[in-house]
Amino acid sequence: MGRVSQAQAEENRRRVVDTASRLFRERGTHVSVADVMKAAGLTHGAFYKQFASKEALVDEATAHAFAELAQRYNTGLERHDGQRVAAQQALIDAYLSVGHRDAPADGCPVAALATDIAREGEAGGREAHRVYAEGVADFAEFLARDDQDGIVRLCTLFGALVLSRATKGLPLSEEILAAAHRALIEAG
Repeated sequence: MGRVSQAQAEENRRRVVDTASRLFRERGTHVSVADVMKAAGLTHGAFYKQFASKEALVDEATAHAFAELAQRYNTGLERHDGQRVAAQQALIDAYLSVGHRDAPADGCPVAALATDIAREGEAGGREAHRVYAEGVADFAEFLARDDQDGIVRLCTLFGALVLSRATKGLPLSEEILAAAHRALIEAG
């Protein structure tokens, strides 16, 4: 089989990182390299031409997921002509929705990756741990208002989403989303 061009190799890498980012958010970072490569439409052997290790892929996929999140709230700011409160409101509406609850692969990396990042910790100076912490801080900063702490607002979003996912299929799941939404909206 012939060598791929540099442009194709870069595209393949982007596809693997995007696929891994989605799979890790949906199923956790324990997903195998073989499963990631299969989902990306590439061979398992091609992985090692692109990445030094699975940990390197987890690091890059985590950064990718947080870049997507930042793009979402920046796009929200643009869509609402820089009106931060309106952009925050739109994000809260989307975050605490049944659609977001049911689509972790496309959802927030804060909720989807928390357990895996906590388990892996700072082992070996992991980039994923640093990126996760910075992503959480940035998201909290976006959510902050003069009268409300962004960390508290993020914890409310995160906790509601995780609990709602854990109780999916029961009326409690949607009650959790609605209660958190009311608490965040009524507070500001």
